Amino acid sequence: MIIRLRLRPAAQYANSWSEAVGVMQIQSNDSINRMIKLFLFVCIALFHMGRLAGAEAPGATGDVPTAALTSRDSSAPASATAPSAPPNDTRQPKRLLRSESFFGLHFDFHAGRDCTEIGKNTTREMVQNLVNRVRPDYLQIDCKGHPGLSSYPTRVGNRAPGFVGDPLKVWRDVTAENGVALYMHYSGVWDSEAIRLHPEWGAVNADGKTNPNATSFFSEYADKLLIPQLRELAGDYEVDGAWVDGECWASVPDYGEKAIAAFKAKTGITDVPRKPGDPHWYDFLQFNREAFRQYLRHYIAEVKRTNPQMQLCSNWAFTDHMPEPVSAPVDWLSGDYSPEDSVNSARFSARYLVRQGKPWDLMAWSFTRQTGPGGRRLKSAPQLQREAAVVLSLGGGFQAYFKQKRDGSIYEEEVPLMADLAAFCRARQSVCHRAVPIPQVALLYSTAAHYRAMNGLFPRDLTRMRGVLQALLESQYVVEVVGEHHLSNRAKEYGLIVLPETDYLEPEFKETLLKYVRDGGSLLLVGPRAAALFASELGLKLESPQNTTSLWLEWDGKLTPVKGLQRDINASETAKPHGKIHAANDLATAHKPAASIWKFGQGTIAATWFDFGRGYVEAKSDVARGFLADLAKQLSPAPIVEVEGSHDVDVVVSRLDNRITVNLVNTAGPHAEQPIFDTIPPVGPLQVKVRHDRAPKRVVLEPGGQQLRFEHHNGFVRFTVPQLAIHSIAVLEP
Repeated sequence: MIIRLRLRPAAQYANSWSEAVGVMQIQSNDSINRMIKLFLFVCIALFHMGRLAGAEAPGATGDVPTAALTSRDSSAPASATAPSAPPNDTRQPKRLLRSESFFGLHFDFHAGRDCTEIGKNTTREMVQNLVNRVRPDYLQIDCKGHPGLSSYPTRVGNRAPGFVGDPLKVWRDVTAENGVALYMHYSGVWDSEAIRLHPEWGAVNADGKTNPNATSFFSEYADKLLIPQLRELAGDYEVDGAWVDGECWASVPDYGEKAIAAFKAKTGITDVPRKPGDPHWYDFLQFNREAFRQYLRHYIAEVKRTNPQMQLCSNWAFTDHMPEPVSAPVDWLSGDYSPEDSVNSARFSARYLVRQGKPWDLMAWSFTRQTGPGGRRLKSAPQLQREAAVVLSLGGGFQAYFKQKRDGSIYEEEVPLMADLAAFCRARQSVCHRAVPIPQVALLYSTAAHYRAMNGLFPRDLTRMRGVLQALLESQYVVEVVGEHHLSNRAKEYGLIVLPETDYLEPEFKETLLKYVRDGGSLLLVGPRAAALFASELGLKLESPQNTTSLWLEWDGKLTPVKGLQRDINASETAKPHGKIHAANDLATAHKPAASIWKFGQGTIAATWFDFGRGYVEAKSDVARGFLADLAKQLSPAPIVEVEGSHDVDVVVSRLDNRITVNLVNTAGPHAEQPIFDTIPPVGPLQVKVRHDRAPKRVVLEPGGQQLRFEHHNGFVRFTVPQLAIHSIAVLEP
């Protein structure tokens, strides 16, 4: 008999016993067959108990930070090098994948040095009550926040000061027993403790000082800490995945020796820029952006190599924080939109995620950073329900963020609010989740222009775009936010494409837009910078642009002030003027065209001669909204749906299986200014007209199943929604 075993470090294992035991070649005769079987049985049994020789002891490869080695105790779980079991044990209820999930809750508390009794009040009863009351598809809880101290007794990472038992095991046991998925809130790029212990892991700022928070993509941080710890969570605790926070938005340009050497080798540029305006500044930022993408691809691939069931998301990657095609194997896309002015924040982010080609969800903060009446910070149920409605109306999943206490337990008095929010969402799930919006108006969020305008890696300045978006939504247009990669092969699907104050386009994409117009499309250029990009095609003679705060827009016999960049033009005689710009608050003063409209090929191009977006965000105006809405109507006169009765309604029309759904979201009230409020004024009645060749069998208003009276005439379905509280969906059933 010859028995040969080849054992490998357990951290390299997939989830296969044959691979874990190694390669075994056996030559035997019948006389010792029974002994061989007995030997194999003992080996497998010992391995399953975690005692088979050959599994590396913690720290044997040098992958464990010193602080972790000195902070372990007997309450810690087994080593990260133990093989992981399948996430859905046959004895447990099946858990949904994130791609299948609709509603969840997020908890975190970014553990610090004040956290000395984590787990003291984390009980099975606490978790079970939460699950029973809310019935989420998943829970997402803290395990490592931005300070870098882990809120579970890790044997791989850097622990918070003190634990009572193992709270993460409690969360995992109860959620698994109930068929609820469990995800980790894990801070990735941002890890202050890792940099404190290993300064060489930190990115270096332009002044030569180590950044105290942002790790370097050129350091060993990912291989020595992030990847081993995610493997520990997947293996020892069998968590379903991780929502990795503090990623693209926390990344910084790196001036460390390794980063600079790599930049020079990659680009051949030897004079490294240090600030905006320096030669090659854009090239340096682009180099660092690609370094983030490579870091993201690397750690996802490494974790999935050993734990393929681990689902991973990088917070805000490939969203409006990082507006570009998905180029890393993330399992889903997500982000936590602003806790203040949340409706407008969610409006924009959700509309960008719609076409990214990945499952997606957005997270609402249940509290604000600003105090409301009486010092309140916790949002009301109607506030959170409306924020959810904005996301659900576009087909996405939804999660809400509630705080954990400093010992890791939850505020149980907030569970009824969580339950109310869950019930609101569940009532709409069957007619919202994964519905696909029907293309109508596309608002361009240019990747090329954005990355040239930003002086960091992945920051945002969305005001100019959000102003245009809000004015169109408040005129009941159905709008998506799209990038070049969304339009390159799909531009013709949209009746109108809007460029909001864009000052740069790649030549190839500009040709895509011109072909779209020549073939019958409509293009709206908002602001003089966007118009200047097409000056030669439109035969424009442009004067130098100027900033001004003393101009007045006339529309429908009324005036409103406008601010931002303005430009005088000398349009051809074929251009049709639209609206008027005055130099004073007086209708009798001299005026110039506020916008011009041209026929171009089979289509139409229009341009405004003043910046619109920022002024509308800062001071909404019926005059400005009416001006833009009427200009859009001249370019796109046949929308699929028209809603009358209130401007405080967002409209989304979608397909779900063979049904048409019309989502109506009430946006009334001072949600942009007031951090906390308890009521939302209802709107209605609303008259709805849907372009539809055939009469539906029924028009049903959900939730509630109320059948609406309707008529079908001349290719339109007409019906009335008597009142809109927060969010209703009219379903046209074939």
